[in-house]
Amino acid sequence: MAISYEEAARLIMGRDNFCIITHKSPDGDTVGSGFGLYYALTEIGKNACVLCSDDFPKKFKTLYNGYENKRFTPKFFIAVDIADTQLIGNDLKKYADYIDLCIDHHASNTNYAKNVLLEADAAAAAEVVYKLLRAGDMPVTQKTAECLYTGIVTDTGCFKYPSVTVQTHRIAAELMEIGISYADINRMMFDTKSKGRIAAENYVQNKTEYYLDERCAFCALSKETIDNISSDSEDFDELAALTIQLESVEVGILVKEKEKGKFRISIRSSKNVNVSEICSEYGGGGHFNAAGCTIDGRIEDVRMMLIKSVGQTLGIDLWMV
Repeated sequence: MAISYEEAARLIMGRDNFCIITHKSPDGDTVGSGFGLYYALTEIGKNACVLCSDDFPKKFKTLYNGYENKRFTPKFFIAVDIADTQLIGNDLKKYADYIDLCIDHHASNTNYAKNVLLEADAAAAAEVVYKLLRAGDMPVTQKTAECLYTGIVTDTGCFKYPSVTVQTHRIAAELMEIGISYADINRMMFDTKSKGRIAAENYVQNKTEYYLDERCAFCALSKETIDNISSDSEDFDELAALTIQLESVEVGILVKEKEKGKFRISIRSSKNVNVSEICSEYGGGGHFNAAGCTIDGRIEDVRMMLIKSVGQTLGIDLWMV
């Protein structure tokens, strides 16, 4: 059931013992939203914990440095930045049917939770969390502000994606006014890289192939390639944006082999192309300009399937593929 900010705030204020669930392969928005909400709840004396099926990336460690995993029995489950229960992950799937409140900004949200606070026009779930806290007159401390700002800047590519709105900038400005170290956050999120990360970026830039009159870019990383480049899975996060750097490219596809014959697909668009619709053909989804899915099979077949789907979306005859 869809609810308003005021209804969601009343729901939270009348409950305690919260379990905040973030999505698998956590990014800055789900981590920032989850811990931002956690700090706000604990500030007003509520018990809360933050869970994820996967480890939280080290690049976000400043967000969870003050996190304390207290012992209590969860009574109210909140999912943040999770459009579908498939994104919860294997370790936490036991909670999929018990989500009391989903806080999200994906238009593809499947309404799986008992209550859904959804603002599809928001550039990040962190925006929704911030407005929820303000609606409930809950405190936004410097720690909470740092988390929410991180969620916003990472999900907007430092404010360069088409999803950015006037509201996005206003909320970011209000978070900055609280006194966060926004320059340090931006440097850590976008300019500080490991050797493995630089090697991964170099591989993508050198191995990307172009199709459909250079309107579509495609790059695949096999499990063997990934293992040879770096042992740290974080070095391969958010590489898809590199595929749309060429000025002619409208759709970029990054394929990562997670295990033999199982591929994680990330698709980005630089212009007016809805890649969420493309991913939905394969059981995935996401945003207009950024989406993903998982496909099993041979890499040659996966490549052809995806390029054909992009060709159809761009209105290009399939004989050109």
